[in-house]
Amino acid sequence: MRIPAALIDDAIRWRHQLHAIPELGYQETLTAGNIAEWLESFGLQVHTGLGGTGIVATLENGPGPAIGLRADMDALPIAEMSGVPYQSRHPGRMHACGHDGHSAILLGAARSLCLTRRFSGTLHFIFQPAEENLAGARAMIDDGLFRRFPMQGIYGLHNWPGLPAGHVGINAGAMMASLDTFEITLTGRSCHAAMPETGDDPLIAAAHLLLALQTITARHISPTDSAVLSVTQINGGVALNVIPDHAVLRGTFRCLQTPVRDRVKTLISDLVAALPPSFGVSGEVTFSVGYPVTRNHAAEAEKLRAIAVNTLGAERVHGNIPPSMASEDFAFMLDACPGAYFWLGADGETPSRPLHSASYDFNDALIEPGIALWHAIVETLLPQQP
Repeated sequence: MRIPAALIDDAIRWRHQLHAIPELGYQETLTAGNIAEWLESFGLQVHTGLGGTGIVATLENGPGPAIGLRADMDALPIAEMSGVPYQSRHPGRMHACGHDGHSAILLGAARSLCLTRRFSGTLHFIFQPAEENLAGARAMIDDGLFRRFPMQGIYGLHNWPGLPAGHVGINAGAMMASLDTFEITLTGRSCHAAMPETGDDPLIAAAHLLLALQTITARHISPTDSAVLSVTQINGGVALNVIPDHAVLRGTFRCLQTPVRDRVKTLISDLVAALPPSFGVSGEVTFSVGYPVTRNHAAEAEKLRAIAVNTLGAERVHGNIPPSMASEDFAFMLDACPGAYFWLGADGETPSRPLHSASYDFNDALIEPGIALWHAIVETLLPQQP
């Protein structure tokens, strides 16, 4: 389908408006207010407040199944350095992951589908808060997303630097890794730095433990499996001449298979129990369970791949691509409902800046193919009744 130029212009304008007012997870009041107002102007049934600031807008058009299309709304705590005219007006916050673009694409699709209505069934346009580390998808589910708005399938997209603009990447399986975090507290015995033999140094234990933790993925997980473990913080001590009582290590691990995820957690616990005592130090670890693997349902992924080929051409659709070790909380929705998630390439004549970069800006050239894909998905999965 050819998307009208005026609609594309409107979607770009909406995107720029959203880009200028970035809000962090569960704080998307201005963002959600604007989106709800636009959706209401299209004539949709708009439901607000799901999972805090989430929105579901419903379009019913005759008999048939129901599906959901999802976009995320939140921004990141990054000071923007893109230099675009519509740059963030909120200091220390910016749309560095393209959620403004995802929302604009879904808004454009909602408006267009309200006008054309070449489908039979029910559409739920889902605008989700707090994707960045705060599990807004789970919050919407807990608040009754699938109970209040029953659907037979749910679909999401994310812009993707590294793929040419307008190309699609999709797997019939894992797309993104699980996310879990850990905090390890090492307790020793404080003493004067000039007399280390009188204490038990938790910093020495921390140094050895950091190196030992890297052997989990290097020596205990098969090279044919996928896992990454990173220690991202070490804290301990306040004075230059004092060996402290405590040291704390924090980090994250990400996996593409649930058994590997469980194995990594067990190995971290084993190392924390076994290694610090050899230095006279005790260790304790706590885990924060984050996001599951973002895993497409095979049948739904194959449907989307075929739709993308028909819409964009086979040369612009890439299957069996390497999954990302980054994470995405759309995983919760895929755990609760059949569906699929795909990447929409972001690289134009020059490569896109990386996601989460202070210099990143969503590529507006993706809005037209994004709207066209949502149209094709809806009109294929919800065909008109004869």
